[in-house]
Amino acid sequence: MIIHSGTVIGSDGFGFSSDGGKYFKIPHTGIVRIDDDVEIGAGNTIDRATFGKTWVCRGVKTDNQVHIAHNVTIGEDSLLIAQASIGGSSSIGKHTIISGQAAVADHVNIGNNVIIVGKSGVAKAVQNGEILSGVPAIPHKLWLKVQNVIPKLPDLRKKLLEIEKRLERMEKKNGENN
Repeated sequence: MIIHSGTVIGSDGFGFSSDGGKYFKIPHTGIVRIDDDVEIGAGNTIDRATFGKTWVCRGVKTDNQVHIAHNVTIGEDSLLIAQASIGGSSSIGKHTIISGQAAVADHVNIGNNVIIVGKSGVAKAVQNGEILSGVPAIPHKLWLKVQNVIPKLPDLRKKLLEIEKRLERMEKKNGENN
């Protein structure tokens, strides 16, 4: 196992409960388990579990400035790249890549062999083998199509307004002829 400088392992997770007016800390009494052949980049934070364990499985590699919240499991041979962030109680499958500045929300299960493209935000479960992009994260091929359409939206809006006006005039003309 290699742990680079500035990494904190076993800090409290972010857990609070409200009585309606004030927040109270929920004790985190669990552990962090780190298996063999793991390399943790500089400036990572890996929170200990509320109960049970936060688990970084065999062969996981993290880049710098990665956050793994409490009660998370990172599957074998997965990669977490610069500023990736995994929300509490989430589970990441084997051989998964979470690219730079991507985030996974709390309580989300990510399948095996998944790729989450940089700056994506995953808020729901992901099946094995998917490639996701965007916020909210959607299948990468659909995201590429959406990105192609976005710059065209102002022109499409203008054309649609012109069509609506022409249709109104036609309907008005047909109404006068009846």
